[in-house]
Amino acid sequence: MNNQENQTLERKFRGSIIAVSIIIPIAVAVLFSVKLKDFGIDIEPLSFLPPIYASINAATALLLIMGVMAIKNGNRKVHERLMTLAIACSVVFLVMYVAYHMSADSTKYGDINADGLLDDTEIANAGWMRSVYFFILISHIVLSVAIIPMVLFTYVRALAERFDKHKKLAKITFPLWLYVAVTGVVVYLMISPYYAN
Repeated sequence: MNNQENQTLERKFRGSIIAVSIIIPIAVAVLFSVKLKDFGIDIEPLSFLPPIYASINAATALLLIMGVMAIKNGNRKVHERLMTLAIACSVVFLVMYVAYHMSADSTKYGDINADGLLDDTEIANAGWMRSVYFFILISHIVLSVAIIPMVLFTYVRALAERFDKHKKLAKITFPLWLYVAVTGVVVYLMISPYYAN
């Protein structure tokens, strides 16, 4: 591929990446507010999914680290496969996350009796960890939205063999994507004691 073809490939995907980066967060926000039971679909909450999608986040983090190690060792093909698998894991995570939240009510941090309400005692018992939880959760959500175009542009630049631009963007994308993956696990570990049984 010559330089002009490489630039054309990147330009070709630019509009799609921007569209996907806008559509995904909007679709997730809309679907997150949809409860299947409100439409008369009687489905048991998919309570088995949170530990699975938390594990997928952990796997994504490991794939990212392994991918960076592979490229540092000069193994471009392994790096490419690992990063493609990390993207696939992120997509699977997203589908499971939305499916779970469409079938279950939201869990509140500190809701010991799982009644969906927080009384003063539960808030007091949660203490300062509640603020820590919300900081991690909010930063996770904000960065998970921001990371979508970054990951896709980084990936397309590699496909277009614009490795100088790929590397430059990857240096920013990698730590942010790793943070999103790791905090996904942390959020699960922090909220899981409050899931309704």
